[in-house]
Amino acid sequence: MKPISEGDVLSPRQCATVLKALADETRLRILESLLVEEKCVTEIVRELGCPQPHVSHHLRILRDSGVVEGIREGKQVCYRITPVMQRALAGRQGKALDFGCCELRFPESVLATVKARALHMVHS
Repeated sequence: MKPISEGDVLSPRQCATVLKALADETRLRILESLLVEEKCVTEIVRELGCPQPHVSHHLRILRDSGVVEGIREGKQVCYRITPVMQRALAGRQGKALDFGCCELRFPESVLATVKARALHMVHS
């Protein structure tokens, strides 16, 4: 997919690409987790309870669609929501992605559960 510049509203094609990437339960769970905070692959694997190759496959799809970006930190790669997606979250308190052509909402209960899981893992 052509990179989305920060000033752009998603075109219908770009929006369809993003929505297609998010049309999977595992990828939605990864996105919800990254809405809380940036995480390395090992943290996402632990949180989801999925094998590392499975998580890496889904992260690649999210990266290729422009939803997340990876930053190498030593031997690990950490992921975060891209600046364009962060802009789509602006004014939504991290509860919805506004693409201009449509909006994807995350229920407060889902985000609260993700935050609780993340805190539990830190203290475990």
